[in-house]
Amino acid sequence: MSSAKVKAQQIIDENGVVVFSKSYCPYCKASKNLLNDLGAKYYALELDDIEDGDALQNALQQISGQRTVPNIYIAQKHIGGNSDLQGIKGELPKLLKDAGAL
Repeated sequence: MSSAKVKAQQIIDENGVVVFSKSYCPYCKASKNLLNDLGAKYYALELDDIEDGDALQNALQQISGQRTVPNIYIAQKHIGGNSDLQGIKGELPKLLKDAGAL
């Protein structure tokens, strides 16, 4: 297993809510704004700001089948991207609470 895949999986496993993001991405901003509006605690990793960001993005594709950002996990479960997150807005408070993020 690649070191990037190990690192990505470790980040997912150690955090209740993870947003793999890019600093310039409007969909990433929308996802983080929604989580912020709900008062969620989450771990955001800006892939364009770190040296191994491309490798992590490739590893995420192996883990979830999704390479695009945002790539969101709640309670170690792959949620998907921004449209997926926005689509479960009504369930989010309970999911976040169950993940220990509220």
